Order: sequence, then C-alpha cells, then structure tokens
Amino acid sequence: MSSTSYLIKNVRILGGEATDVLLEAGVVAAIGVGLDAPGAEVVDAEGLVALPGLVDLHTHLREPGREDAETVETGTRAAAMGGFTAVHAMANTDPVADTAGVVEQVHRLGREAGYCDVYAVGAVTVGLKGERLAELGAMADSAARVRVFSDDGHCVSDPLLMRRALEYVKAFDGVIAQHAQDPRLTEGAQMNESELSGRLGLAGWPAVAEEAIIARDCLLTAHVGSRLHVCHVSTAGSVEIVRDAKSKGWNVTAEACPHHLLLTDELAATYNPIYKVNPPLRSAADVEALRAGLADGTIDIVATDHAPHPHEDKDCEWAAAAFGMLGLETALSIVQHTMVDTGLLDWAGVAERMSAAPARIGQVADHGHPIEVGAPANITLYDPAATRTIDAAESASLSRNTPYAGMELPGRIEATFLRGRPTVLDGKLWEGTA
Repeated sequence: MSSTSYLIKNVRILGGEATDVLLEAGVVAAIGVGLDAPGAEVVDAEGLVALPGLVDLHTHLREPGREDAETVETGTRAAAMGGFTAVHAMANTDPVADTAGVVEQVHRLGREAGYCDVYAVGAVTVGLKGERLAELGAMADSAARVRVFSDDGHCVSDPLLMRRALEYVKAFDGVIAQHAQDPRLTEGAQMNESELSGRLGLAGWPAVAEEAIIARDCLLTAHVGSRLHVCHVSTAGSVEIVRDAKSKGWNVTAEACPHHLLLTDELAATYNPIYKVNPPLRSAADVEALRAGLADGTIDIVATDHAPHPHEDKDCEWAAAAFGMLGLETALSIVQHTMVDTGLLDWAGVAERMSAAPARIGQVADHGHPIEVGAPANITLYDPAATRTIDAAESASLSRNTPYAGMELPGRIEATFLRGRPTVLDGKLWEGTA
C-alpha cells in the first residue's frame, strides 16, 4: 500500500450513514464499513460530512498584475481552506486574460501552486472594453482549454457584440458568463436603490439595471441557440426572468453568491466599504427570493465572486472604495447557515450546486463527480456541528476584506483532497502540497 493512500474512517457521504472511504492512486479505491488498508494514513472523520470537492465558477485571483491583492498561490490556498478543489479565474487581470498567452500563464501558475486546479476564464472583448471580440477561438484551443468567457467587472452592453460572442462560442460549446449591469443605469451607483440609499445620500443602483440585461441576453441566447451563464444574480426580478427562460427550454444557467444569500443593503448604513460590492447587497426580500431560487434549481450554482483587495482600497470613504469582498473560505459555512440549517437544501443539494453543476457548466471533467469507487478523489471533509468566529487575520488569502469578520458561522473544513492528495488536513493547510 502506497504511503500516499488515505483511509477515511466513519465519514458520512452527503450526510448519510457512516462508512469508510479509501483513496489510492488519485481515485476512490473502495467504500464500505470496516475497511482495512495496511500502510494507508488513517483520517478519523467521525461526525464529518464528505462532499465532492467544491468547484467555484467565479474567482478573482488577480495575478498577473495585482499581486498586491492576491496571487494564484495565495488565492488557491484560500480555495483549499474553503473546501474547493477547482476554481475558475476571472479575466480582469493586468494584462487582461484576452489572449492564449495570458490564459496559459494563469493555467501554469495554478499547476505550480498545487492547491487546487485553476481554469482560466477568457475575456469576451479585448481589454474588457466592450468594443471588439477577443481571440476566443485561440483561447479555447490553447493549453488552458478555455470554455468560459466573461468580461466580469464589466457588462458586455452592446447587444450586437453579445450576439456575436454567443454565436462564436457555439463552435466549441463554450459559455458566455455575463456581468449583468446596464452601464447607463448605474453611472456613479454606490448601493441598492431604495429609500435607504436616498436617506444615506449614496447614489442608487436600480434592480432594473441588472434585470434588463438578463432579459435581453436570455432572448439573444434563445435566438442564437447558444449558452448563457448569468453571474451573481442579486434581485427577485432576476430570479423570475431566469425562471421564465428555463421554462421555455432556453440554455440559461445562473449563480448566486454567498453574500447575496445572507447580507442586506441595511449594512450600507454603517458606511463601511467592506460591504461595498458589485452587484450591491440588496433587500431582505431579494435575499429570500435568491434562497428560494437556489432551492428550486432556478439558480443552478453558488459561486463566490471572491474579490480580494489591498487594505488601502477598502480603508477609505465609501465612494472611493473598491467593489468586492472575500468569499472562498466562508462559502460553505454561509450555504449551511442560509440553506441547510433552514431546511431549504440537504447535503446532496449542496453537492449539486457547489460541485456537480459548476463542473458541468465549466466543462471540468475531473471534478464534480459523486463519491463512488473509481471516481477522482476530489473530496471535502466538513464538520457541520462546529462553529467558528471569523477572524480576517487568519485568512489564507493575501487580502483581509471579509464582510464576516467577527461573525460566528457554522461549520469547518477539516480536510480537502485533490486527486487523493491532501491540501488541507486537520483544518490546516498541508504544507507538502506544492
């Protein structure tokens, strides 16, 4: 028996009955009660839930260009601590990931770091400027094998350009992931448009700015017969538009972010830019609609939109602060708190929305598989009975801009295995990874 074998004892796969799981040669070698594997390292998993390794379709790793905020290595360390075995790195780097060379660099940096698999997201337009298409085909054919394209951080607002992008990616079954934000309706916008925004003197961000783009793009997708993925859905109206598109059989998928499942625009009253995010935190009614949409499958996945920033970009007045917040290390805890503990999802539902579905959308062949014999050994061990108080200083990310600092959240990642090799053990990064 190889020393790289791990025997996980008394674990509950998707919260079921306790069993043992043997990981060997990068795959699940055996499952059963009372397994014996001489030479294997034993992991006591009593009370723990085993989930397929989590997959994030929406991560900002910042490298190249903004290594002061995050690097591929620090971001993937945070991912491993959050139970993720694969992440998709968004294209808004410097230089922008709009060429085969840049996406291959990101792909290579992920392999070198070794904490999780990194899949580059290619830009839809050159320089994210929304003027002409980037080299989509070259990125798709590159060593990075890009299948998800997004100008995230910017909306592809030109309808003709969006149509052309949807048409182009059909050739290799790619997907356009749209940041739904009408730029004219959100000029200078700072928070959710409401009575509160008026009272606080912060320019409002209307729900219709998101919903109008989603409606338009659903129609374009149906017309072209292509694939659309809607990033960070944040309003009740957006959920209804996606639900209607799906009822018509259109190939539309959507994501919700953990922060939009928990936090509301009332936090803007603190004027603390830690709560400034794009799209903005919305109303309590929107939060409830998102949870319901995630529960019934209208919203396909949870994606973190992990957006690290250096201290100076958040330690300033609200209007000058950068949009975005950390998400990788707390995502599963937020989902437990908002969806599992409320009875809206069971652990099989969590596995579908945080592993299987994002892997399907991103065409990630080695991830998102059920935990069964012969499957790749990408596994997360999670303690749902644990509680923890979030301390920003303990983050594996290079940045500290978590909105959950000081908050008590349920659950703790005890171990993460990438192809049978631990990246996290006993709740700590396994330093033999890289």
